[in-house]
Amino acid sequence: MPSFDFTSEADMVAIKNAIDVASRQIDNRYDFKGTSAKIEFNEKDKQITLFGDSDFQLDQIKDILFPAMEKKEAESSKRLDAEKVESISGNKVKQLFKIKSGIESELAKKIVKQIKDAKLKVQAAIQGDAVRVTGAKRDDLQECIALIRKSVTDFPIKAGNFRD
Repeated sequence: MPSFDFTSEADMVAIKNAIDVASRQIDNRYDFKGTSAKIEFNEKDKQITLFGDSDFQLDQIKDILFPAMEKKEAESSKRLDAEKVESISGNKVKQLFKIKSGIESELAKKIVKQIKDAKLKVQAAIQGDAVRVTGAKRDDLQECIALIRKSVTDFPIKAGNFRD
């Protein structure tokens, strides 16, 4: 019986490359000379921290970082979970972004419900941070992939691990 998995794994190498590119651009920009503008990446905790002198400067750093991330991995900026901007010593500010990896249980339940509501001849089951879909025919599975890609646009989801 053919099956596949819906997953969502962050490509940490692509994210690290995008952060390096954005950091080099920040270092080279004239309006950032002598400021505290920088990007820190904690790969172990999957966190990106932006530092700047003001909220405006943080927005400029985001305008550099997000397109660089999109260039390396499509829809990668959608997996960032932004926290509130914090004031640190003096007038300086920082913002923390957590990188979400895997499909959260709420989104997984939504995917399973959509598949069942579409009355496709497939079965969907949540397995950890992935959703496994099995069906009798490949065409049904492909129809399921098209349905989920069209309906879930706020989080990057990949269909993979196909077994015949």
